[in-house]
Amino acid sequence: MADSLAPEIVRPLLHGRFGRPYRYEELTESTQRLLREDDPEGAVAVAEEQTHGRGRLGRSWQAPARTSVLVSVLLRPQVAPPRLPELSLVAGGAVAEAIAAVTEIEPAISFPNDVLVGGRKVAGILAESSDGRVVLGIGVNANQTGDQLPPDTPTEPTSLRLELGKAVDRAQLLAAILQQLEAAYDVWVAKESSASG
Repeated sequence: MADSLAPEIVRPLLHGRFGRPYRYEELTESTQRLLREDDPEGAVAVAEEQTHGRGRLGRSWQAPARTSVLVSVLLRPQVAPPRLPELSLVAGGAVAEAIAAVTEIEPAISFPNDVLVGGRKVAGILAESSDGRVVLGIGVNANQTGDQLPPDTPTEPTSLRLELGKAVDRAQLLAAILQQLEAAYDVWVAKESSASG
């Protein structure tokens, strides 16, 4: 299995509008910084490694190169601003569904933004909004070994590799996340129009 999230590997797996454009870097400070102000909804930024990845409450998110799925997705939801915090849960649910689809592991959502397997954190979501746009930062511990996971975290971490006993195809997982997120996001946005219509 080609262990890369490069465009030539991931783009053929994408069938929706999320992932267009698809920005990719081997190494970046943060995938969020790869997105541009004028990018359309569904633009995606992916990296093999981040030097300044962030989680909730300003915590750092670090992992060795090519062990995680690190992606930021740009959204422009036409919803009432008080609903925007719901996006973390929408994204968490989509990530959990994608993990289940690819691995048959059944994760749980931990409010407000973590995805757990057996009580251990396997993924986190960070939603940041400004000027009508929301950037969802998603990090999934895919193929870390036990000694590659960070110590001293508020919630004990795990990886899909540790839970499965084998490596996962990160490109397939990323494509599944984008597919599930697009579907869940569209349902969530539609609730606004049906409520106001």
